[in-house]
Amino acid sequence: MLNTIAYGLTIGGILYIISIGLSLTFGTMRIVNFAHGLIYTIGAYLLITTLPIFRENFIIGALFTVLAVIPISYVIERFVIRKLYGVSIDYAIIATYAVVLIGVDLIKWIWGASPIPLSDPIGIDVTIFSVTLPMYRLIIIMLSIAIFIALTIFFKKTMVGKIVVAALEDKDAVKGLGINVDKYFAYVFIIGSCLAALGGVLYAPITSVHPYMGMMVLLISFAVVLVGGLGNLKGTFVSAFVLGLVMAITGRFWGPAAETMVFIVMGIILIFKPIEV
Repeated sequence: MLNTIAYGLTIGGILYIISIGLSLTFGTMRIVNFAHGLIYTIGAYLLITTLPIFRENFIIGALFTVLAVIPISYVIERFVIRKLYGVSIDYAIIATYAVVLIGVDLIKWIWGASPIPLSDPIGIDVTIFSVTLPMYRLIIIMLSIAIFIALTIFFKKTMVGKIVVAALEDKDAVKGLGINVDKYFAYVFIIGSCLAALGGVLYAPITSVHPYMGMMVLLISFAVVLVGGLGNLKGTFVSAFVLGLVMAITGRFWGPAAETMVFIVMGIILIFKPIEV
């Protein structure tokens, strides 16, 4: 059972890393960004491409991948997302989903459609309470906690962070102060995209990499965001780990229902805590 819990916490950590960017983007811009899942997928494929270049050094490959996503996310934000500010949510869904379709076709053209496996980059197990666990999964859990702490400090202590938090509360009031909110939203989008790519990097050794891997993760990430609250750092953190455990425990007893159970839990929670958009 401890193995199941550890796996659930690993999935929760990855879900948090992916979902927090989606939460901030959704919370500030009020845009349903399907392209977030594409960035996650691109992160996994860029890692596979860069590992041979950097002699299988996972850390350097991961850092390069995250940095390489910055210009990609800037292009998406500048020429797609920024055009969607204030428009109907339907247009946002159509536009960002179109980006996904184009991106998936490019991925299949460059890397092919066949799943690509990736081995554990560490390959070391540790024993905790007589249970043997992969060190890699423990590192993911610790990294997600470190990111949560870093983001909390960033949004509480830095000027950019304070402006974004204020915009989450009242975007029009912040604009009234003469602040270019769109510029700061672009920063948030790029940070969120980098985290999405990092999520793809971290999950690649746990699953096989394929062109459509971002779609289900995106839907689960939306569930995390809705349960945790739009733009809510703590809520997203707790929600990600809870839903990660739900997936792992359900999968232990009934594998096919693992992902479905996430949406059942989301539905139950939203009945008692309706979302405020």
